[in-house]
Amino acid sequence: MSDADAETSETAVDPMGDVRRVLGPDGAVVGDVPDLSDERLLTIYRDMVTARRFDERAVSLQRQGRIGTYSAIEGQEASSVAATHALRDDDPVFYQYREHGAVIARGFPAEYLAYWMGHESGTAGLADIDVFPLNIGIAAHLPHAVGAAMAFDYRDEDRITCAHFGDGATSEGDFHEALNFAGVFDTPSVFVCHNNQWAISIPREDQTASPTLAQKAEAYGFEGVRVDGMDPLAVYAAVEEAAQQARNGTDDSLRPTLIETVEYRFGAHTTADDPSAYRDDADGDPWRAWDPLPRMEAFLRKQGLADDDRIEAIREEANDRVAAVIDEAERFEGDPADMFADVYAETPAELERQRESLLAAVERHGKDAFLREE
Repeated sequence: MSDADAETSETAVDPMGDVRRVLGPDGAVVGDVPDLSDERLLTIYRDMVTARRFDERAVSLQRQGRIGTYSAIEGQEASSVAATHALRDDDPVFYQYREHGAVIARGFPAEYLAYWMGHESGTAGLADIDVFPLNIGIAAHLPHAVGAAMAFDYRDEDRITCAHFGDGATSEGDFHEALNFAGVFDTPSVFVCHNNQWAISIPREDQTASPTLAQKAEAYGFEGVRVDGMDPLAVYAAVEEAAQQARNGTDDSLRPTLIETVEYRFGAHTTADDPSAYRDDADGDPWRAWDPLPRMEAFLRKQGLADDDRIEAIREEANDRVAAVIDEAERFEGDPADMFADVYAETPAELERQRESLLAAVERHGKDAFLREE
């Protein structure tokens, strides 16, 4: 590390406390770098840039009424992207609703954005890349992730599950039930808790008396670790180790791990949220120095893997990739009858009457008459 790098690392306020870390705020190496090829390092950065560009476009699309309520990822790109790169392609990912980087790292099908537009067919696109549909019920997907891991164990399949969730999920019963099952039955599970400091408007310290979220794993008999969630290399290393432990375990016993990724949500909880009602803009200032994108970019430059031309090419590629997904997603044709499907096993007479009434109106006036003008 150069004197200038050391000075930058020392002067940046560290809001995270005791965490595992590989990169300083300036991209200087301060820990053990995982054994990754140059191409994989560049791909992780490329996926992070794509995630941020997708975030910018998605917020804009929501404001234009072209997609529904959206959960922003700015500041948290490293944790979902790097965690997914540390898995095998057939290890299912269960996520809450903010970990867009996991989908991007798995290929970023256009159906994903179509899902946010209200097309249920988007679920099939996620299934094709072993990502379970996004979950709105807080922590409700965790028992399913543990159940899938138990099934892999019973069938002697060499697969694990990785479940993402926010710090607020640790206050839900499903979190405790899922981790208890995981500990009792030694399931091949990796739990990634994104501690972005806020459960919507509730700060972390107001929802648990535990000094850390990682230590909650001790109650269930397995390990919990804290990692700098804005450091992609630290996240990769932690998830890689946890995946190895889940896959192989010790003494013929598989072992789950709870990873607390300490990070900050720069934007609103969702596009329906106004964070100025519960936090000051200055609250995020200490975290800006740890932004994952410039940190990873600085690391790549220091390693001689990127220069101005390559960085610009990656940004252009990310922009084109996101634009192509938007163009394709907006070609999806919705069927108004879908809103009545799968509500009941046998459709009640009143619901059937409403369905027929709507379809008759669509037939008379056309679909365009029922779309909001942009």
